[in-house]
Amino acid sequence: MVERLRAAHPCDARVLQALASVPRHRFVDAALVTQSYEDTSLPIGHGQTISKPSVVARMLDVLMQGANARRTAHLGRVLEIGTGCGYQAALLCSLGRQVVSIERIRGLYDKASTHLAPLRLHQLRLVYGDGMLGHAPNAPYDSIIAAACGTEVPPHWLAQLAVGGRLIAPVVGKGKQQALVVVDRTEAGYQRSEREAVQFVPLKSGSV
Repeated sequence: MVERLRAAHPCDARVLQALASVPRHRFVDAALVTQSYEDTSLPIGHGQTISKPSVVARMLDVLMQGANARRTAHLGRVLEIGTGCGYQAALLCSLGRQVVSIERIRGLYDKASTHLAPLRLHQLRLVYGDGMLGHAPNAPYDSIIAAACGTEVPPHWLAQLAVGGRLIAPVVGKGKQQALVVVDRTEAGYQRSEREAVQFVPLKSGSV
């Protein structure tokens, strides 16, 4: 999988190393293990999916570009919106100093906790709650990444982004098409740019 990504999608070597070190098959249901290293999204229950490896790699690479701009070797303090099965949280722990990952669906929160426990990731904190609110107690965050698509970037995320930090999230744009949106926070305010089209599950409020 990593070699295919390396050939097709040039990205930061640290991201590829993280992808090589975290076994994706441990985060999917047994019936889907044979597909776990294909470049495809897979169902994880509760109407949610684990994202395509190429999309995960792309989003992490964009975050690492922000870290490079800050002249740091890691993503710093990271907020992940949508823990899902826990796979991306494990990758983020290879790239960040501290990771807070929030999940609104109790069944997925429990599943991610089970998947991640054997890895003993001391820098990871899992939170059950409403991701649209972010997680203010550990703010500000140097990096914020979302695994669900909203109609806008929630104001709580922007408020919790550190000066010098970078946020990446899928957002519904014109024509109801989803695209990756990158927000950099500077001393002067927020700078927003739009990247390629993507397809994510909807961002929802509340916890269930």
